Amino acid sequence: MHQLQKLLLAVALAHWQSATLALPRPLPQIADFGENSGPVGGVAPPVPTATAARGGLRGDSSLLGGNAPLPDPANSDSAVVPDPQFVNGQGADAKLGLYLDFNSADPPQPIRGENGATNPGPRTYNYEKLNPDLYAPPGTDAGDMPNLMWPMGLSHNRAGTGRNSGFARQQNTAVLPAAVAMAGVDMRLAPHAYRELHWHTANEWALMLKGCVRVILVDDEGRSFVDDVYAGDVWFFPAGLPHSIQAFEEGAEFLLVFDQGDFTEDGTFLVSELFLRNPVSVLSKDLRAPVDAFNDIPKDQLYIFNGTPAPKNISEQNATSSAGSVTGSGSFTYHWSRQKPFEVPGGSVKILDPLTFPVAKMFSAALVTVQPGAIREVHWHTSSDEWNFFLQGAGRITVYGAPASSRTFDFTAGGVGYVPAAAGHYVENTGTEDLIFLEVLQASKFSDISVAQWLALTPKQVVKDHLHLPDSVIDGLPREKPIILTGNKNLTALAGGGSAF
Repeated sequence: MHQLQKLLLAVALAHWQSATLALPRPLPQIADFGENSGPVGGVAPPVPTATAARGGLRGDSSLLGGNAPLPDPANSDSAVVPDPQFVNGQGADAKLGLYLDFNSADPPQPIRGENGATNPGPRTYNYEKLNPDLYAPPGTDAGDMPNLMWPMGLSHNRAGTGRNSGFARQQNTAVLPAAVAMAGVDMRLAPHAYRELHWHTANEWALMLKGCVRVILVDDEGRSFVDDVYAGDVWFFPAGLPHSIQAFEEGAEFLLVFDQGDFTEDGTFLVSELFLRNPVSVLSKDLRAPVDAFNDIPKDQLYIFNGTPAPKNISEQNATSSAGSVTGSGSFTYHWSRQKPFEVPGGSVKILDPLTFPVAKMFSAALVTVQPGAIREVHWHTSSDEWNFFLQGAGRITVYGAPASSRTFDFTAGGVGYVPAAAGHYVENTGTEDLIFLEVLQASKFSDISVAQWLALTPKQVVKDHLHLPDSVIDGLPREKPIILTGNKNLTALAGGGSAF
């Protein structure tokens, strides 16, 4: 597109935005998200509209128990739910733990088999539909398991400082207290926007989600590093090393994982603040520059801001000292998008850990795809907590904690899951499309213990004495780790006498 065309388009867009903002706006309205209606808590909406203040803010002693007349229970607002709706599998034995699809129920009811009761309100039905295993938990859930999920959709979005330059939202212990070992940030950069030059006290591992960025880093030996990473690629920036990230013309979104559970994106060290917080005389002496050279430094932090397009020729930005640049096994990026996944019936997985990406010494990850009805097998990780991020689809995880507690959580895209070290768990696809999610460990190698393989490699009599399983089941246990197992796409088939697989 010619420069004149670009200018005319920009002018037209500015006029459109100005005209749009000038239009009268309708009164604020909230879309129908599903909620209880009618009398509740002694209030019967809609309340009468008053034309002037009347009545009092408080009652008197005549309303105290013993003074007030006894109410007639027959005239109370009933808690009976007439004609409750139930979904497939809801009447099955609660210990089967079938996945309940509440989308067809208006409203859903927190009942499994003989467990629970109807709920007359107050409620927001959409929360219950998204989290059926919290609302009507499997009969196998028990004990006091902490919350282990956080949807990024509930995180505060911090906007960039430049016009429409981007945003970031985060999960840390402030919103998910159990996630003590890792925290995550979902960051968006507009075309050509920067995450400004900065450094921080935590190690940073990142997965590109959309678009392409140029990353630039200088290490503590004075070596430089520049690379372009695409969707599916990874970078790792060690704590304390300064770096910047700039999007190309299509913009970018990426996921950051930090090895401190209380890490906050708002607490990084910024080059703009570094210059603002040091005396100008010191800056002049340090950079061998006249004082007036600092007249135009930013008056506030930049954070995420719009920038000049990066040159396509990466060598134009590869400045080096006598120490040279970082290459080979010391590289701070890994083009994971080009790695072929390991495919098994039910899905696929690919692993990235220090065995192939040495610089990320304690970051190990698996990118997993699970087909509808299938599961990422029941397993646990021996020495590391697991941080999950759900990229697409819908799934659930039951986390078993010693000695006798478990809880089941439901996830959709943008959800963060957290599993403490050694806690048994699985990931089941509960949707109709492929489930794609990330597993991140703080470990020198990605590894886990498969329950099926563990039992297969344990003497048969030992397994029988413990679990009383039939010989046919024990004989069919896999001696090689299944990783992913196929399953019936009908998740309530067992309720009708069908099979789970």
